[in-house]
Amino acid sequence: MRAGEVSEVSQDYLKAIWSAQEWGGEPMTATELAKRFGTTKANVTEVLKRLDELGLITRVPYRPPVLTEQGKAIALSMVRRHRLIETFLVKSLGYGWDEVHDEAEILEHAASDRLIDRIDAFLGHPASDPHGDPIPGADGAVDSHTPTLLAEAAVGSYAVLRVSDADPVVLGKLAEAGVLPDVALDVVDRTDDAVTVDIGGRRETIAAALAAAVYLDAAAAR
Repeated sequence: MRAGEVSEVSQDYLKAIWSAQEWGGEPMTATELAKRFGTTKANVTEVLKRLDELGLITRVPYRPPVLTEQGKAIALSMVRRHRLIETFLVKSLGYGWDEVHDEAEILEHAASDRLIDRIDAFLGHPASDPHGDPIPGADGAVDSHTPTLLAEAAVGSYAVLRVSDADPVVLGKLAEAGVLPDVALDVVDRTDDAVTVDIGGRRETIAAALAAAVYLDAAAAR
């Protein structure tokens, strides 16, 4: 079964279930899915029941849904579409990295696999999107990382691996501070309220709420 053979709602649910744990988060429960999609828990239960009947998830009472291999393949196909579209919008159409998420949420459902493959080739097969999230291959292969949150990082040298795109306001503020994927920085001080970093000799104080959106890689530090 391919992504285009299931409904847009099913595509969204499968992608959300997979994405919740990509960066070390907890599995997404029915209650969290209801909050994510602005619907009732009863509606979520009906969608999950259909996904279970299609063999795309496994349901256990009082436990979060678990993707089957087929469900995971569709989820990764949707993630691939989303991230390639975001990359295309930024690199080819001049969008800001804080403008593309909602656009991609719409376009990912309309794009064919052929179009997505053409975009991938046109962009030179990028490894990650503008926020640093890895782009799955056409075969579903995707890089995994064990990052450190800037909000929890010890003093030391790091490279920015990824910035969460959940809030465009946060993205805008981090861009102003120069905290972008692949940027090298030194954490020089951390309190409960903020983290002080050095980026190319320039000091920036990043509020804890912003630092919680930044994922670092010590292994890639300069």
